[in-house]
Amino acid sequence: MDWEGSTIWYWIILAFTGIISGILGYFFGKSDTPTIPEKSVELNELEVQNAKLKSDLETCHKRLQTYTTKTKELQFDKDIKLSESTSFSFDAEQAKVAFGKSIKENDLKLVEGIGPKIEGLFHDFGIKTWKELAETSADKCQEVLDSGGKRYRIHDPASWPMQAKMAYEGHWQQLFDWQEKHRAGKY
Repeated sequence: MDWEGSTIWYWIILAFTGIISGILGYFFGKSDTPTIPEKSVELNELEVQNAKLKSDLETCHKRLQTYTTKTKELQFDKDIKLSESTSFSFDAEQAKVAFGKSIKENDLKLVEGIGPKIEGLFHDFGIKTWKELAETSADKCQEVLDSGGKRYRIHDPASWPMQAKMAYEGHWQQLFDWQEKHRAGKY
């Protein structure tokens, strides 16, 4: 046999081996692939599990909402009982000693940052006492300011409820000291 004849057999054996390998690879690969009905069953099982998880999540949300509502109700009841049991009386003499001037009860202008016009805005919203202002959120105070227009934007009502609470509870020296420390933006 010559060299060229052995080369042809080499190529024939190589091609035959490649074809056999391809056919075997196709059948082995196809045997591992799940059929469409098998995928459909698996998909259905996953959809059932997903529906159960969604149901469990919804139940948890409802329980959390119930818990939150009950917690708020308990806090509200506690706040009412505390406010009913805690009664503060206005002592004009102690206020005068701390501030060095006469103080009128429920004068909202005592709060640093509130002048006559802003006091009027609060009165328009039904907030007329230190106690009412103390129970008002800073966001609600901002809403009151916004109702007066653009000129009231420079005011920061964040501390107003706290100051009003000190006045309502009669912490005159503490209020005076706080105001002196924070007057006109000095921190």
